[in-house]
Amino acid sequence: MPTTMEPKLITGNANPQLAKSIARRMNIHRNLGLVDARVERFNDGEIFVEVFENVRGEDMFIIQPTSNPANDNLMELLIMADALRRSSAKRITAVIPYFGYARQDRRAKARTPISAKLVANMLVEAGVERVLTMDLHAAQIQGFFDIPVDNLYASPVFALDIKEQFKGNMDDLMVVSPDVGGVARARELAKRINAPLSIVDKRREKPGEVAEMTVIGDVTGKKCLIVDDMCDTAGTLCKAAEVLLEHGATEVHAYISHGVMSGPAVDRVTNSVMKSLVITDTIKPTEAVSNCPNIRVLPTAPVFAHAIMNIWNGASVSSLFETETLEGAYEGLLK
Repeated sequence: MPTTMEPKLITGNANPQLAKSIARRMNIHRNLGLVDARVERFNDGEIFVEVFENVRGEDMFIIQPTSNPANDNLMELLIMADALRRSSAKRITAVIPYFGYARQDRRAKARTPISAKLVANMLVEAGVERVLTMDLHAAQIQGFFDIPVDNLYASPVFALDIKEQFKGNMDDLMVVSPDVGGVARARELAKRINAPLSIVDKRREKPGEVAEMTVIGDVTGKKCLIVDDMCDTAGTLCKAAEVLLEHGATEVHAYISHGVMSGPAVDRVTNSVMKSLVITDTIKPTEAVSNCPNIRVLPTAPVFAHAIMNIWNGASVSSLFETETLEGAYEGLLK
């Protein structure tokens, strides 16, 4: 049993809205708020952290996605962990809703780094003793750590939203993986909503440019749901939507765990043939994303609040992998 009265939450500047939402969800059952601290910069950009509350012997949870600007947010996370370790926190858990550098999980060619492993080493060296994240780009990154890693999934939340949005039309749905590498993720969602699975096979002539796309499976007359872990510039996503319509799909929607949405992404989605793009708030939505008429943002605070409480209580986190477990937490939130 924990010796502290309650878990303690602290956040950096990456996504304070999500951190406040998590604290608000946890506050339903106990008086919880964010630990009073400041995360500031000197004139030259150096990061400085000061914690204004006593955290000695406390179970600390740092809520900080390492999204754009990835390097600044990662350094904030590392420095906050060091500050808490030197303040004698009992345990430090890094809650990283979006794990930056996850795409660099292997050496695709000679003389390149495995940056995801480097980030894992830095987190452990800074004093992090546990990591809680969502939809890692590559599941094997969990093995880069010698500490416990809990990788949550957005698919249970997506399943709840799909059942709400497509009520009465579930038989018309087709889940689509935008590439062969994402088949496992798409299959997982397809099982949850009892829908068939299709694949868009893409071939690149050079990085960043898709030369050809082939649809594997019959999408004629189907409402297609493209599923992926992240949307960066949205080029491949919008092209896949066009190809699906050319092959007979009636509608195309997309469900993406992390809305990176860099460069021309928002403009591309706005002008695309997709009826909707659904992302989560693991990354703080920009003003352009919030104002885009065909982008919806799903909350992840209920999932992370449950996970943090379960970690603190020593309960199972894997129970949150089931859609049924989250039905009560998301009641009234998905419309």
